Formats: sequence, structure tokens, C-alpha cells
Amino acid sequence: MADVTYFVALPFIPSEDGVAPGEPVECTNANAAIIRAEMLSRKSEYAGAIAFSRSGDPDVGEFKDAVMIRAFGVVPGDLSAL
Repeated sequence: MADVTYFVALPFIPSEDGVAPGEPVECTNANAAIIRAEMLSRKSEYAGAIAFSRSGDPDVGEFKDAVMIRAFGVVPGDLSAL
């Protein structure tokens, strides 16, 4: 199968250590991910949110590193562990 690209909005919840990732929301395209991330970042239960994409082959489970599209509010400085 050819590579596919997933677009995701990921909110961050305040925690004792700063912020923790919330429930990711898959989106249809980059613009939808940006809009959803901005909307999530405005909700009082979230500190911030990011929109990102990730490409790879789901049949073999190989994916490239995530690419951040846009960040809103308070998000971790290092997103490599996500």
C-alpha cells in the first residue's frame, strides 16, 4: 500500500508536570486539523492544542516523524515523545 497522511488535532490538559496530551482527533485535511486544534485550545479544560500530520504505511506500521502544522496556547516544547 502507498503512504497515507493522517491529519490530527491534539489537545493538551494541564497536569502537575506542565501539560499532558489529551484525546487526539483525526481530521480530513490540514486546514480541518488547524481549525479543530484552535477550537480545542479555547476550551477551558485544555491548556493548548496542536495540529500535526503523520505519513506512513499503515499496512506495515511504518510511519515518519510527525510534522507540526500549528500550535495554540500552552504546548510542550519537545513534541518528539508524542
